[in-house]
Amino acid sequence: MQRQSQWVKAFEEGHAGERELLGGKGANLAEMTRAGLPVPPGFTITTDACRDYYRTDRKLPDGLMEEVFAKLTELESKQGKQFGVAPTPLLVSVRSGSVHSMPGMMDTILNVGLNDRTVEALAELTQNETFAYDCYRRLVQMFGNVVFGIEGMLFERQLHELKRERGVEQDRDVDAAGWKQLLERYSALIRRHARREFPQDVREQLTLAVEAVFRSWDNPRARVYRKVHHIPDSQGTAVNIQSMVFGNRGEDCGTGVVFTRDPSTGEKVLFGEFLTNAQGEDVVAGSRTPRPIAELAAEMPAVHGQLLATAEKLERHYRDMQDIEFTVETGTLYILQTRNGKRSAQASMKIGVDLVAVGVLTPEEAVLRAEPGHLDQLLHPTIASDAELDVLAVGLPASPGAATGQAVFDADTAERLAASGKRVILVRAETTPEDIHGVLAAQGVLTSRGGMTSHAAVVARGMGKPCVCGCEALAIDVEAGTLSVGGQVVREGDFVSIDGATGRVIRGSVQLKAAEMTAELQQLLVWADEFRTMKVMANADNPEDARKAREFGAQGIGLCRTEHMFLSPERLPIVQAMILAESKEGRMEALGQLLPMQRADFDGLFRAMDGLPVAIRLLDPPLHEFLPNMEELRAKWDDLQAAGAIDTAGSPASSELQQLERLMRKVKSLHEVNPMLGQRGCRLGILYPEIYEMQAEAVFLAIRDCMRDGVQVVPEVMIPLVGHVNELSLLRDMVERTAHHVLQEDLHRVAYKVGTMIEVPRAALTAGRIAECADFFSFGTNDLTQMTYGYSRDDAEGKFLSAYVDRELLPANPFQVLDTEGVGQLIELAVERGRRTRPGLKAGVCGEHGGDPQSIAYCHGIGLDYVSCSPFRVPLARIAAAQARLQQSAAPKASTEAAASLQMQAAQ
Repeated sequence: MQRQSQWVKAFEEGHAGERELLGGKGANLAEMTRAGLPVPPGFTITTDACRDYYRTDRKLPDGLMEEVFAKLTELESKQGKQFGVAPTPLLVSVRSGSVHSMPGMMDTILNVGLNDRTVEALAELTQNETFAYDCYRRLVQMFGNVVFGIEGMLFERQLHELKRERGVEQDRDVDAAGWKQLLERYSALIRRHARREFPQDVREQLTLAVEAVFRSWDNPRARVYRKVHHIPDSQGTAVNIQSMVFGNRGEDCGTGVVFTRDPSTGEKVLFGEFLTNAQGEDVVAGSRTPRPIAELAAEMPAVHGQLLATAEKLERHYRDMQDIEFTVETGTLYILQTRNGKRSAQASMKIGVDLVAVGVLTPEEAVLRAEPGHLDQLLHPTIASDAELDVLAVGLPASPGAATGQAVFDADTAERLAASGKRVILVRAETTPEDIHGVLAAQGVLTSRGGMTSHAAVVARGMGKPCVCGCEALAIDVEAGTLSVGGQVVREGDFVSIDGATGRVIRGSVQLKAAEMTAELQQLLVWADEFRTMKVMANADNPEDARKAREFGAQGIGLCRTEHMFLSPERLPIVQAMILAESKEGRMEALGQLLPMQRADFDGLFRAMDGLPVAIRLLDPPLHEFLPNMEELRAKWDDLQAAGAIDTAGSPASSELQQLERLMRKVKSLHEVNPMLGQRGCRLGILYPEIYEMQAEAVFLAIRDCMRDGVQVVPEVMIPLVGHVNELSLLRDMVERTAHHVLQEDLHRVAYKVGTMIEVPRAALTAGRIAECADFFSFGTNDLTQMTYGYSRDDAEGKFLSAYVDRELLPANPFQVLDTEGVGQLIELAVERGRRTRPGLKAGVCGEHGGDPQSIAYCHGIGLDYVSCSPFRVPLARIAAAQARLQQSAAPKASTEAAASLQMQAAQ
């Protein structure tokens, strides 16, 4: 026999510390109930029940519904009402509640408990037949969509048709007779599509509703959202069953969503929207454009004052901005939910700093609270203030940043075009949770309906996407694929731009500019730098990138990829001439032309990084990468042959063609079956030493020039792709000879280092020997991952890797998040063996993983000295490195463990 309350807890039996069991919504409802806040009573089905549901092939756990109905009996007693029984029927909502907030991704059903009998009792009880039948049609509509899987648009069409027939525009203008007529049409829809009647047994309603909410955990939009936000599929959702309160009983009723601060800017002001005479999902669904919360002060001053006080109380307790759902029933305020509010990156930084200023958080807590992913979003592009714009209309500025792209009118098209490399703006009358894959693919989102707390706004803010909502001046025809306003028409594929900071909708594409760091972000970074112990360097290949990296707080250059310096139009022909040379003398002539160019490159880098280390990696890729590919050359040959430039014997008839033939021969001779494992890196420098000698000479000439001008140079020469200590020993000797030759009597003034990039598994395994010749190790985790897995990154990411992640064969893409079990073991082993040989050996990561928060935490944990990443990810890495240090030592208490209980605050 099941033990009592294995699966279910009443709100008053739980607390905020049980988030993993009760979900975020259930834990917060429990906390607020215990504090005496005006929360409609109810109970929560735990996440354990959901996990059991999926473990047993989608069967409700044994004993679950018996527990549910036992709790329902207790709820009936509290409310003085009976579920499914006249004259005072109890109605309940059935809502999802995952551990991590997933707004709009799962399903909700309101007014469960209504049937053909109890609707009449509700009408009699409230003396409002229109209200009662409005509630009933909402239940049938939600039930048909959520439980029976009937497309929501079919119900919406019937609703719009009814309003057209009765000559009304708003739902609230429909009378009881209209709702009864609509219920008949809805019932026919259910019979036709579900092949059954809407259930009149209220216990069956509740059972099916609970099962549907569990099922919604695995719907496509929820899966996509979890993947984007790294929420485990195994977590499951709780289900909250709560007494209904009604915001649609009349003009002294309403419903709304309010944030304790502005979620776009972080400003300390009550921010949100409400609707009078409305229920449940009306505000967030976007079907009606709601009113600003400030107007509630004039409409219902007592309720507004109570809401203000409650918002302040909840923010202080949870020590974070709160997103609060509320309902007003006949002048009485009820709090339906509170949770940490989704906010823009700008708001996130400001809120953290402001809460430190008022003593709610410590600087350590503010840094730990910062989401590293927000920093990627923070430097949003913006539209120049002096740009000439063709503004079509202005909507609500729902999520900051600006975006330009081709207008598309459905999520599938957005996803398809984005996958082909096109930039798109998703344009919808209103978005629904089913559109999430389109929101994810788009540069930004534009809607003609919905407010600042609509689905489009909330999801876009969470993803860092620009969004303009509620632009009612626009006429959007999804089926025709057009957007029109004032006689102007934008068709699918035309370019359109949006400014999420001002709400402007602009015809055509606009030039965007990068944003600057805010004062709040700079303050967080100052705190982060105080706490972190691991350095953050930048990958930079030119002085401009180096200056940008330094502006963002980089402590040096961890990787300069010299091959990137050879790809400019004026240099590539010289590089190609060097490759095509038939003798060493010919190569030396071309290298002589490249030498002053390289010298100027390195000079610029050293000056930009005055006083900070600069690690210069000598040429790494195979030579064929600098030549045209064979397919292009053959196509050119075929064109010339068709034009008669080649004689019938196949011989070229001009010097130009002779050069083409020579180029084809050289490309063929350099062709490798697997260039990744071929003649590249140090192997190239050993076979063609004059190439590395030129680069080393350029490095030390630049050092000499900078020193004479008083620039403090901290140079590091990196030898790539070493697999054997003998390779490094040979090339280190070359670097040292060159340094002596160039610097001569100034040599003692330059404390240069020679190290290697560890990107071959053998180098990691023999790191103890390699450290005999290396002053530092730089782990090239991109190549080390390729060689450890045996994956070609280009092929893997284009063919099978996403399927591996989707099917959970891999926890994440190993080229984005460091594989700590495999590649990480090699790094740890190499560091340990290298430092055993050379105590204090400098070691760091310079692959893309150097900008990934999870990977940074791992690098800190194994004692690496630094990570190196792209300049624009330097702020993110600084925060992530500080978080790793704070989490490793002693993380502050979680926000739900505040010293002052909410109950004491409520009593005050």
